Amino acid sequence: MATFLYRLGRLTFRRRRLVLMLWIVVLAAIGIGAMSSTGTTSEGLSLPGTQSQKAIDLLQKEFPQASASGATAQVVFEAPGGQKLTSGAHKTEVQALVAKLEKSPQVSSVSDPFTNGQVSKSGTIAYTQVTYKVAQADVSAAAHGVQTDVVAQGEKTGLTVSMGGNAVQDKASSKLAELLGLAVAAVVLVITFGSLIAAGLPLLTAIMGVGAAVLSITIATQFWDMASTASTLALMLGLAVAIDYALFIVSRYRNEIQDGHEPEEAAGRALGTAGSAVVFAGLTVIVALSGLSVIGIASLTSMGLASAFAVAVAVVIALTLLPAVLGFAGMRIMKGKLLSRRMKALERGEGDGMGVRWAQFVTRNPVKVLAVSVVGLALLALPAMSLRLALPDGSMKPPGSTQRVSYDTLSEGFGPGFNGPLTVVVDARGSDDPKAAAKQATTMLGKLDDIASVRGAAFNEAGDVALIGAIPQSAPSSQATKDLVTDIRDQSAALRQDTGADLMVTGFTAVNVDVSTKLGQALLPYLSIVVGMALILLLLVFRSILVPLKAALGFLLSVVATLGLLVAVFQWGWLKDVFGIDQTGPIVSLLPILLIGVVFGLAMDYEVFLVTRMREEYVHGAEPTKAIVQGFRHSARVVTAAAVIMISVFSGFLLDDAALIKSIGLGLASAVFFDAFVVRMTIVPAVMALMGHRAWALPRWLDRAMPNVDVEGEKLRHALAAEQASTSPEPAFAGVAAGGQAGSESHSAPPVFSGLNASEAGSGSADTDRAAVTSRLPRLHHGRVGGVSGLRQRRARNADTNDTTGSPTGMVSKLRKKLPWKN
Repeated sequence: MATFLYRLGRLTFRRRRLVLMLWIVVLAAIGIGAMSSTGTTSEGLSLPGTQSQKAIDLLQKEFPQASASGATAQVVFEAPGGQKLTSGAHKTEVQALVAKLEKSPQVSSVSDPFTNGQVSKSGTIAYTQVTYKVAQADVSAAAHGVQTDVVAQGEKTGLTVSMGGNAVQDKASSKLAELLGLAVAAVVLVITFGSLIAAGLPLLTAIMGVGAAVLSITIATQFWDMASTASTLALMLGLAVAIDYALFIVSRYRNEIQDGHEPEEAAGRALGTAGSAVVFAGLTVIVALSGLSVIGIASLTSMGLASAFAVAVAVVIALTLLPAVLGFAGMRIMKGKLLSRRMKALERGEGDGMGVRWAQFVTRNPVKVLAVSVVGLALLALPAMSLRLALPDGSMKPPGSTQRVSYDTLSEGFGPGFNGPLTVVVDARGSDDPKAAAKQATTMLGKLDDIASVRGAAFNEAGDVALIGAIPQSAPSSQATKDLVTDIRDQSAALRQDTGADLMVTGFTAVNVDVSTKLGQALLPYLSIVVGMALILLLLVFRSILVPLKAALGFLLSVVATLGLLVAVFQWGWLKDVFGIDQTGPIVSLLPILLIGVVFGLAMDYEVFLVTRMREEYVHGAEPTKAIVQGFRHSARVVTAAAVIMISVFSGFLLDDAALIKSIGLGLASAVFFDAFVVRMTIVPAVMALMGHRAWALPRWLDRAMPNVDVEGEKLRHALAAEQASTSPEPAFAGVAAGGQAGSESHSAPPVFSGLNASEAGSGSADTDRAAVTSRLPRLHHGRVGGVSGLRQRRARNADTNDTTGSPTGMVSKLRKKLPWKN
C-alpha cells in the first residue's frame, strides 16, 4: 500500500492542475444535482418486527380514512389571562382558524375542539388535531404556510397559538456551530504550523470534501429516506476527520522537506507513510459507522451510512486533492513566519517539546499514571448506572419554539400524559364476537393504574379491528408510562384466550419502549461486528495482538466515562446552566449506540496515528521505551492539534438550541477529549511501557499468514534507498578498502562533493589528499545536504548550469578529473 500511495502522491503532485480541475467539476456537478433535488428528510422511525410497527401497519390497512401514515399536527389555542375560549368572541375566532385549517392543502381531517371534547376543564386551553393525506416528508410549503398564517392570525386577536406534531417544520438551524468550529480549527492549525499557507490547506480541502459529501447526501434524499439529523452528523464528522487527515499528511510532508527531499518526492513519501495511516484510520471509522445498519432502525442506518460516506470522501480528498494542492504551495509551505521562539528552537532540534517531556514522565512512572487515569475515568462512569433513555419529543425542542410551547401548554391543560397518548389496537379478525372483545379490552384498560382516561372503541368498516385511545397520567418519558405499556401488553394473552382477539399497543411511548428494547438486543451483535472488524484492521496495521486489544479496552473506558458525563449533565442537571440546558430528562435512545459507533472510529484514528509512529521507530531498531518517546516526538503535537480541532467542531454544536443536538455535541466532544488525552496519550504509553517488547509480539504462524500492508512504509523506505543507490553509485578511490564506509541505513547514499579546488586536491601525497577530501565531506542524509537550506543550495547549483554537474553523479565525475589519484 505504501508504494502505491507513494506513486499516487507523486502523480497527483505532478498533475495538480488536472486533479484540481476534476475536483472542481465534480463539486459543481454535485452542487447542481443538489439544487435540483426535491427530496426531503424525515424524523419518523420504522421498527420492522416490533409490536408497535405491526399495529401501525394494521392501522394503515384497516383505517385508510385516518391516514395512519400521514403527518399530523396539533394546533393548541390558549386564551389570554383570566379569559376562556368558550366565550363568544374567542370561540368564534377558534372556529374560524379551524375552518382555515380545513381548507389547507393536503389536509385529510381537522377535529372540532368544541364538539370533540378537546377543551380543558378550565376552558382556557383547547386543541385541534390536523391529519394530512401525505407523509411528513411530503407536506408542501403551501401547507406549512397555512400553519404560519393560523398562528399569526390567532395572535392578532390575543390568542396564543402553538403547534406540535411531525407535520410542523422545525426552525432552520444556525450555522454558527460550523463557523465556530472552522474558526478554532484555523487558529489551531496556524499555531501548529506557524504558517498561514500550511494552516490553510487542511481547511481548504476539508471544506471541499464536506461540501461534496453534504451535497451528495442532499441528492440521496430523493431516492432514500434519510433522517433529518443525518446531514448534521455527517457534517460534524466529515469536517473533523477531513481536517485531521489533511493535518497529518501536511505535517509529514513538511518533515520530509526538512529532511532534504524535493517537494514532489516529499509529497510521495508523505502519502506513502502518513497516507497509509489515514487509509486505515478512515476504514475503522467507516466500519464503525456502517455497522449501525445491523441494528435495523432506518433512521439510525441513514445516519451511519451518511456519516461513513462523509468520512470516505475525506479520505479520498486527503489522498488526491491534498497532494495536488501541495504542488501549488511548493516550498512556500515551509515559511513559518508565525512561529514562536520556542517553536523555532524545536524546529532546529534544540530541546524537547511538551509531548516528549510528557511521554518521558509517563514511561518513568507507568504504574502511577495508569492507576490515576483508570480510576478517574471509572469515577466519571459511575453516573452511567442511572442511564435512562427516551425518544426526542416536544419537551426536547428549543425553549420558545412553537413545538415546545405546544407541548407545555397541553401538559398544563390536560395533564402530563396527554402528550404521550397510547393507541391500543384490538385485532379481532380471529374472534367470534369482535365487539365483545373490544368492550373487554376497554374495561381492562380502565382498571389499570396510571390511566387518566380511555376513549371508546372505534371500528373499521369490516367491524373486526377496533381502535382505542388511552391517556396515561404520567409524562411520556417517565418510567411509569413505560411500565403501563408493558402492563397493557401483558393482558394480550388473557384477551386472546377469552375472545380470540389480539391486543397491540402503538403510539409515541410504545415506539419508545420498542426502540429501547431493539437497541438493547442489537448492542452485542453490533459491538461484535464493529469491534471484531476493527481489531482485524488494527492487527494488520500493527502486526500485534496486545496493541489492538489495548486500543479496544481504552475505547470502552472512553465510552462509559462519556455516558456518565451525559447522565450527570442531562439527567441530573449538573452544570446545566453552563451548557444552556433548561430542562433535565432522559438521554435520547439513539445516542448511546450512535456514540459507540462514532467514538470507536475516532478512537482508532488516534490509535493509528500515534502508535503507527511508535511502531515505525521500533521497526527501525529503537528500544520499546525510546520508540514510545520518539513516537510522541513526531506525533504528539499533531495528534493534540487534531484532537483540539475535533473537540472544537463538536463543542460548537452545544450552541444549538435543540437538546438532541446539544447532547450529541457534548457526547462527541467529551469522548474525543477522554480518548485522545487520557486514553491515547496517557494510558496507552503507560501500558506499552509496562509491556515492553511483548507489545509488538505476534505468533510466527499468524505473522506468515497475514499480508504485510506496510503502513509504516518500511518496504517503501528500502525500495527508495535501493533505487537511490543504483542511480547514484558511490565513487571508488584508489587505496580505500571496499565497504570501508558502509555507514548506517540512514546514511547509506553516496556523498556529495562541493567546494574542492585543484590545489587542495593535489597539494600532497595521495593519503594526505584523501584525508583532505574526506575531511571536507559534509554529513548528509540520504545523499543530500540535510534540511531546507540544503534543498535550496542544490536548487541554486542546478539553476546555474544546464548540464548534470549539479547532481551527485555529475559532481563526482567532475571531481575525478581533478583528483591526482583518479583511475
